[in-house]
Amino acid sequence: MTPTHTNNDLDQIDHKTCRYICDAVGERLQQSMRPETSLSSHLQQLLDELRRRENDHH
Repeated sequence: MTPTHTNNDLDQIDHKTCRYICDAVGERLQQSMRPETSLSSHLQQLLDELRRRENDHH
């Protein structure tokens, strides 16, 4: 599977825009997931990694 964009495309998104997109996606996920739905262990690991990276930027 070939990516449709290069790393250079990703570098053009500033942190503020990326944060806005992440927040919007997170809100949509929270709305679509039932409260009793537990995250898969893989998804939980990805969320933990995102939090670690977010903390590293501050």
